[in-house]
Amino acid sequence: RRDSLFPPDANAAATRDSDTLVLAGSHLRARIALDPFAVTWQQQVAQGQWQSCCGDRDESYAYGVSERSGTLHHWCKRDPADERYFGLGDKTGPIDLAGRRLRTRALDALGYDAKTGDPLYKHWPFFLDHHAGHACGLYYDTLAECTFDFGAEHDNYHGRYRATEIADGDLDLYVFAGPTLREALARYVAAIGGTALPPRWTLGFANTAMGLADASDAQQRIRDFLGHAEGDGFPLSSFHFGSGYTSRGKQRYVFTWNLDKFPEPRHLMTAFAQAGVRTVANLKPCLLNDHPAYAQLAADGAFIRDDAGPCLEQFWDGWGAHLDFTREGDRDWWQRGLQEQVLDVGIDVGWNDNNEYEIWGERAVIHGFGETLPMLRARPLQPLLMTRATYDQQARHKPDERVYTITRAGPPGLQRWAQTWTGDNSTSWHTMRWNQRMALTMSLSGMFNTGHDIGGFDGPVPDAEMLVRWTQACCLVPRMIMNSWKADGSVNSPWLHPEATAPIRAAVALRLKLMPYLYTQLWRATREHLPVLRPTLFDFGDDRETWADNDEMMVGPDLLAAPVFEPHARTRRVYLPRTPHGWFDWWTGMHHAGGKTVEVAAPLHRLPLFVRGGALVPTTDIPHDSARTEEPSRALLWFPGKDGSEDALLFEDDGLQNAHTPDRRVVHRLRAVAHAASLQLTLASDGHWPLPYRQIRVVLPAGEKRKVELVAPAGGVALRA
Repeated sequence: RRDSLFPPDANAAATRDSDTLVLAGSHLRARIALDPFAVTWQQQVAQGQWQSCCGDRDESYAYGVSERSGTLHHWCKRDPADERYFGLGDKTGPIDLAGRRLRTRALDALGYDAKTGDPLYKHWPFFLDHHAGHACGLYYDTLAECTFDFGAEHDNYHGRYRATEIADGDLDLYVFAGPTLREALARYVAAIGGTALPPRWTLGFANTAMGLADASDAQQRIRDFLGHAEGDGFPLSSFHFGSGYTSRGKQRYVFTWNLDKFPEPRHLMTAFAQAGVRTVANLKPCLLNDHPAYAQLAADGAFIRDDAGPCLEQFWDGWGAHLDFTREGDRDWWQRGLQEQVLDVGIDVGWNDNNEYEIWGERAVIHGFGETLPMLRARPLQPLLMTRATYDQQARHKPDERVYTITRAGPPGLQRWAQTWTGDNSTSWHTMRWNQRMALTMSLSGMFNTGHDIGGFDGPVPDAEMLVRWTQACCLVPRMIMNSWKADGSVNSPWLHPEATAPIRAAVALRLKLMPYLYTQLWRATREHLPVLRPTLFDFGDDRETWADNDEMMVGPDLLAAPVFEPHARTRRVYLPRTPHGWFDWWTGMHHAGGKTVEVAAPLHRLPLFVRGGALVPTTDIPHDSARTEEPSRALLWFPGKDGSEDALLFEDDGLQNAHTPDRRVVHRLRAVAHAASLQLTLASDGHWPLPYRQIRVVLPAGEKRKVELVAPAGGVALRA
């Protein structure tokens, strides 16, 4: 019966032909063979034209379950000559996962290899399948550990296949139609709740180091760090407190302060606030068994538990129990602690860390909101709920401000509440290069607000050249932070090497100049469900060369960054994808045709950067470090093509107000039309918020001779050439 298959408003139909059932929607249909059971998925690639996009293998059976272990199996057809796979969260190595076998078992993976390490921090059972020129998305909706085989396994008795194993529970698979990568990804991200728009200040430069908060005189050392930034006039946007503010020796006690190291924490937060620097505090969900609150919480039934009571696991040089965020009492205790020990002290943001929930006992259970559930079937749920609890308390604390929080671990859905990053990386050129691909893989998974620890968290101290190049590689990613833990007490900072400070500052200045563009791209990510960071194949997939593994990265649709990942290199070879109007060198203005590899100068003080021909790039006009992310002037850099039209957006608000106040924002819609002898730029604006500027200065490449016409509505923002 059709009414038993679809809700009343579903644009879908069910038909049956012999032993095949067909479920069809507008863009996707499933052909279900009933004996033996197998599903083939088809998507519409053109009007009336359908193509198989994925499906179960034909030989033998496509599904299985182990009665002994409870493991579920799903085998699907694979085209070894043409199939590519992207996604699965924070995966290492090339962005194409074909030929690999990968797991979603979240671990605290300190010091992982950024090319080969697996698994890492996230549980993210979603990937994009691309073959025959088209793509679809597949999401296994489970919180149990998964293993994905993309062709590493081969069985002589079956054809080429890929395999999915789910450790326990159910097999619930969602298929998202393309036919392009961007359509499949956008449909998936929309389905899991979209992306949170962070406050604009989170796009500024941030710094932290475990060594500062771990020091015996931590308050004075951190105050000196702030003073150094103020004295140098460095645009520090936020400072992140490592967990050392809660430590006694090596052990950490969440929601406590070590007042020997921090005798007056409120005074310290006041100093940061007066300097215009936001503060962030590291939080951990595990209480050591000698934590001051442990005994009472345990007596009240708190924590993830087993037959013996709270489930104790090794955690930071001790034994501790993890809070159970499916239990109301645990959530209430967490939110009270966050309010009283963090927010009321003057800290702005909670940073959810070490939340992989490494609890391996098979008898461990969670409260499950009243329905007890085995922990092994729900591990990733805990970091998600931890992050949501932090988010909700911050929203109550400052209801008129947009909420920002951070999480290291979690499943699909975390992007609704938090920013994330690639975890505790190691200091090396190798890590720097492969971290960039990790950011692209996370972006193709649906995590758009991400970044890396600049200079490497773990391992040796980076030398001056490495720290400069790493800063450049990260100066256009959404999360830009130096975070480190070095054995000799060194701190990755702009002042670590005096000779590196000026080029590091130049990289931050580039970011601040491009702040209107970056902020607009993050806003578009929340509306269009498209990534800020993209491999070149995402926008230029019709160019076969872009599918080769490479070190380039698109930032939005218009900027191509080509960081330097080799020591002592002062030139860089870059493949510029085919595009009708070619590419402009950001620094020199030189024009290059698309579809070619060029060798460009890469002096130590700048990031190789290119702009797509035809692009309109909003920037600040009079960059000033003291304004950080809030510089109110605007310039529009126009890189005209030979002819044709281009559209662009510039999103503006005060950078902070609650996301539920749409009347306090403006969207500038820009259209540029280029002809052989003339250029016309038209501005239309939607919104009523009073902007802090009255004009946008339009800047053209040097040598542009065509007549320019600027059209803007009277009484609004003016355009000036």
